Amino acid sequence: MVTALHPFLRDAVFEPDDVHALALAFDGICREMDLPVTAAVAREVVAMRVIDLAREGLIDPTRLKDRVLHEVRIALQFSMDSEADRPRVFR
Repeated sequence: MVTALHPFLRDAVFEPDDVHALALAFDGICREMDLPVTAAVAREVVAMRVIDLAREGLIDPTRLKDRVLHEVRIALQFSMDSEADRPRVFR
């Protein structure tokens, strides 16, 4: 589990318990989003967001997972709304 997140922790310094919590959140997010290991770019974006939130003090794996998934839902909704507002030429 930790190995999936480990490459993204290169410049981050966390206690071992914190790394475990981040890995739990990361794995849970990837599982709920159905992100395969081959979706490297998407998994990196998720990992970086988890790490950014952890740097801000959010370490609880459940809260991290819920926060990132909420942000994804908002981004998807915004994307869909923006698509509908664009002139047909730009769709």
